[in-house]
This record gives sequence, structure tokens and C-alpha cells, in this order.
Amino acid sequence: MITFITSENGTLRELEAPVSGCWVSVVDPNPEEVRELIEVYGLDSGFVRSSIDEEESSRIEREDDQTLVIIDTPVSSIDDEKTKSFYTMPMGIIITEEYVFTISIKETQIIKEAMRGGIRNLRPAFKTRFVLQLLLRIAALFLNYLKQIDKISSAAEQELHDAMKNELLMQLLALEKSLVYFSTSLKANEATIEKIFRGRVIKLYDEDQDLLEDVLIEMKQAIEMASIYTGILSSMMDGFSSVISNNLNIVMWRLTIVTILMEIPNIIFAFYGINCPDVPMNYTWFAISLAIGLMAIAAFILLKWKKK
Repeated sequence: MITFITSENGTLRELEAPVSGCWVSVVDPNPEEVRELIEVYGLDSGFVRSSIDEEESSRIEREDDQTLVIIDTPVSSIDDEKTKSFYTMPMGIIITEEYVFTISIKETQIIKEAMRGGIRNLRPAFKTRFVLQLLLRIAALFLNYLKQIDKISSAAEQELHDAMKNELLMQLLALEKSLVYFSTSLKANEATIEKIFRGRVIKLYDEDQDLLEDVLIEMKQAIEMASIYTGILSSMMDGFSSVISNNLNIVMWRLTIVTILMEIPNIIFAFYGINCPDVPMNYTWFAISLAIGLMAIAAFILLKWKKK
């Protein structure tokens, strides 16, 4: 889907046809739309195909009068088992003399916020500032999702103290995997932003320097948070593995006690059930009383031994 958007009086407005200085939003383009981007708008075919390649890593590249910025954006999802996970998806930003294009495999949170006016003073006509505002919002979204990961892991930790459920463990594993994705993407994004900071690929203006510095600071903060949360979650998983192992030992110990206690009456009743007149105190009440007494003594000894 191709959408044309321009800014009027500080608000974004959708257009039926592109005008110079507008933002062209491309989401999940079909083959015909890909051909239109290349043939009608003159976009580099390699740039377009890289933007819709979900395995593409973050980078910046310039070819003739076009500049490609591929940035990893954070995405959250919930599967059928209600396990929330996070991953990253590349989004291509292509800057030409007339337009600025954003191309993604599917609509992301960044695109949704930008189109409904969630990013203040977003003006596609100022292409460099437009790109930097998107990058700043992407860095902020990374931080927001990292805080969500911390809250989910803390809530799971509290629940795991009381009950060891597979759903909670799967949630923690999904969060640990998400942090790996975030750490890898954030480092790649940082390298791309530092390349922009040098000003050799995208022309930077004086009023954009502060904004670019904010983007770099936010990205470095997100990298640090991802590293801290990864360490915490890894230690938490190791701790929970020990707790699960200890709980398993407790269950096995209880089953062992029950098995030993159940064997005592079997042995006694087996002796008194044989057809032999020399069995002492050959009375039913005595056999039952003896079995109960020995079970009580064995239970006392086993429980006292466990406390030691």
C-alpha cells in the first residue's frame, strides 16, 4: 500500500497524488507497487528490495542522488499461548530530491504514530529533520519496550515464587530471546547513526545537530538498558533453574516417604497372610495395630531426618 502524506500548519494530511516535499509511506508493497516505485519514482531497485528484506541489517548507503537508511524498529507480538515477545524488523528510508520514502514489510508502531500525528512537528519537506525525528522516536520506542520487558519479568518472578508454571517459564525464555534481538539491532542502529553523525552521507544542518545528538544518546541508553536487563534475566533464569530442581527434589522425597510407608503394611500383611500356624499373635487386630505403629515410627524418623 502506498500513501502520500504532507504537512500543513503542523498537522499531517493524506494526499491522493504526490507533491514535491511529501512523505511517501509504503507498507507491504505487492510486485506491482514495487515496480511502480522503481519505474515511476525512479528509486534504485537495490534500495527498494533491501527495504523489504526482513533479514536486512541496519546500514546507510548513498547511490547517485538517493540515500538509503535501513533502521531496525522494535515490534511486539502475542502468540496463541498469550506469550508476549519482542523482535525487530528493518524499515527502509529512502531520501530523494523530491520525496522521502519509508518502506516496510508491515505497518509498524512508528508508522502508525507518525501518521496519526503522534510525533510533534513532523514535516516531510525538511527531509533530514524528518529522518532524525523518526530515528528519535524509534530509539524512544526501544526504551519503552525494554521497560515493558522489565515489568513482565518482574511480574513473572513474583508468580514463579509461588508456582512453577510452564507458561511463565516460556514467557521468560521469550523475553530473553527478545533482549538478544534488541541488543543486536541496537548496536547496528548505533553504528548507522554514528555514520550519519559524521555528516558525509546525509547533509546535516546546524539546527539538526542537537536532535541527532539526542538520537545517539537515546540509542546508547537503550543499548545499556538492554545489556543490564539481559544480565538480570540470565541470572534470574539460572536461579529459577535451581528452584525448579530443588522443588523436584522435594516432590521426589515426599513420594519416597509415601512409598516406604506403604511398603510396611504390605510386608506385615504378607507375613500374616501365609498359611502357617507358628506366626506369633495370629490376630487381625494385632497385624493392623503393628502396621500402623511401624508406619508412625517410620514417618517420625524420616521426617526428623529430613529436618536435619
